[in-house]
Amino acid sequence: MDKGSLLSVRVKGDFACFTRPEMKVERVSYPVPTPSAARGILESIFWKPEFHWRVREIHVLSPIRYFSIARNEVNAKASERTARGWQEHGGGFDASSPENRAQRHTLALRGADYIIRADVHVRDGVREDPAKYRDQFRRRVARGQCFAQPYLGCREFAAAFMTTDGAPDPIEATESLGAMLLDLDYQADGTGVPRFFQARLEHGVLAVPEWEVA
Repeated sequence: MDKGSLLSVRVKGDFACFTRPEMKVERVSYPVPTPSAARGILESIFWKPEFHWRVREIHVLSPIRYFSIARNEVNAKASERTARGWQEHGGGFDASSPENRAQRHTLALRGADYIIRADVHVRDGVREDPAKYRDQFRRRVARGQCFAQPYLGCREFAAAFMTTDGAPDPIEATESLGAMLLDLDYQADGTGVPRFFQARLEHGVLAVPEWEVA
């Protein structure tokens, strides 16, 4: 990996939640974004079909603080086909009905602040210089431009993004984070097989292992 080709962006928000997969009902957040969540933030700022993002490091800039909230959530989603049936034959979905809702707890993060470091890898057959996409990304970050509003794990937890100028150093925290989702390994039939790695925060920095992405 060429350190000189790494791009950096600072993202922060009032709240964040990067759910641990072993928690089935209640949501419990990792103290740091997962690589896939970080890539989603980058893609919301700048995405092109000619390349993919590879997240290399995530720096934690603010103290890790948790808080608990309880929310009323629906137990099922209405499909388009079902909605068309309601339109033709009547009926509907009542979110206030006791059988359609449940109260779930979330252990989320407060005052999240990170630096994501990643590089651009052009796909096979693309002849463009990766420097072109790196420059475009830097300009978009400097101008505050994005394709979609970035968020920190949950769509209601919007994130602001900016350059890393004047950013503080990572916090002095070292701890094991356990198994963390690295990405989905898509098979020929289109199914995605989750791939995990043993994540560890070293002096406030999560290093993401190498992995070839198709």
